[in-house]
Amino acid sequence: QVQLVESGGNLVQPGGSLRLSCAASGSIVSIKGMAWHRQAPGKQREFVADITSSGSTDYADSVKGRFTISRDNAKNTVYLQMNSLKPEDTAVYSCNAWGTAPGYDYWGQGTQVTVSS
Repeated sequence: QVQLVESGGNLVQPGGSLRLSCAASGSIVSIKGMAWHRQAPGKQREFVADITSSGSTDYADSVKGRFTISRDNAKNTVYLQMNSLKPEDTAVYSCNAWGTAPGYDYWGQGTQVTVSS
């Protein structure tokens, strides 16, 4: 079992910045990668960014150049630095951890990000 706890969501004005954190605990040795996804009201959940155990990163086109995913292995934490935020970035952001073992796919409870003036 892996527990993921997100934090850092808040209300921010357009053009502002936020940093989300996702702290992992439990059977984390088998984690192969972690990702951020988001779900806006009335929309399907969508991929935002991920980072693998080797450090490779990937981003959705909508956030490239504005968001940066990183990790602190000593703290078992993954971060999502979000800059130049837009109202369309408003969503619940959830953290996901996956591995190669069957069923090794865990999600956090999510943190609300609202971009509004």
